[in-house]
Amino acid sequence: MFTGIIEEVGTLANVTDLGGGKRLTIEAEMTPDLRVDQSVSIDGACQTVVDVDSENSTFAVDSIEETLRKTTCGDLTAGTPVNLERALQAGDRLDGHFVQGHVDTTGTVEAVEQEETDWLYTIRFDPQHAAYLIPVGSIAVDGISLTVARLGDDTFTVAIIPHTYEETNVTSAWTEGAAVNLEFDLIGKYV
Repeated sequence: MFTGIIEEVGTLANVTDLGGGKRLTIEAEMTPDLRVDQSVSIDGACQTVVDVDSENSTFAVDSIEETLRKTTCGDLTAGTPVNLERALQAGDRLDGHFVQGHVDTTGTVEAVEQEETDWLYTIRFDPQHAAYLIPVGSIAVDGISLTVARLGDDTFTVAIIPHTYEETNVTSAWTEGAAVNLEFDLIGKYV
């Protein structure tokens, strides 16, 4: 379980082909605090740590075929910045919303508009998922806990505050036409 509050932006150091899957090696400051078998959200996709190299500040996860089909993990290349969050510990504050790291689908950044104090990102999604979105509801985009500011039939818009803009991969990765991971609100899915 995660909160959608990004702890760090790491850098994908290496991608190794595993046949149908891929091993992603990520350089991150949080590496010394990780151990094998822990969960880490990488751009919103919950992954299991399979190797830790504290000396080189890298850790590795294996993305299997199912993960690659449902997320943007298969499109990542060395040098790509990725949003990272460690799993929520019991007793921690829940600053975002309940995020499982179970990506439902991907969407596409359709438009970016800069306002005086924020950025508006409009994201297109498959309308078959429309029932999981409501105005002012929660959504995780690339693992970031956000609020749906505007909702259309097959698009939604989120407003990004300066802190989120500067402390996540939004600045470099969310360009028009870019694919993003979407996880709809857990409570909304069950209600």
